[in-house]
Amino acid sequence: PRQPAKTLWYDRPRYVYLEFCVEDSSDVKVVIEDQRLVFSCKNADGVEFYNEINLYARVNSKDSQEKRSDRSITCFMRKWKEKVAWPRITKENIKPAWLSVDFDNWRDWEGDEEVERAMVEQYAEV
Repeated sequence: PRQPAKTLWYDRPRYVYLEFCVEDSSDVKVVIEDQRLVFSCKNADGVEFYNEINLYARVNSKDSQEKRSDRSITCFMRKWKEKVAWPRITKENIKPAWLSVDFDNWRDWEGDEEVERAMVEQYAEV
């Protein structure tokens, strides 16, 4: 049986970030489309995780990436319309139990573009 991975998200002027919290993941698959993201993987115990998110707004799937670490898989998706805040990550105005705002990374945008650029470059280097 598949189950959704616990997922954190936060919004930035140019990108939207999603973090799927799965430790020791394997068989990671991330499909980023213009209006949808599909994530799947297994953990060390063989549990299958699957998340499908119809996105609030359009993203540039060609300028979007993911990065796997021991503890999670982080996706960053380039917004089609930059500097437009997303009030939520999902198209539907519902909040699945597995989805939360990442308040540790959520902050006001003022002067945030340099920070965001540095974060994207840091991810791209891996």
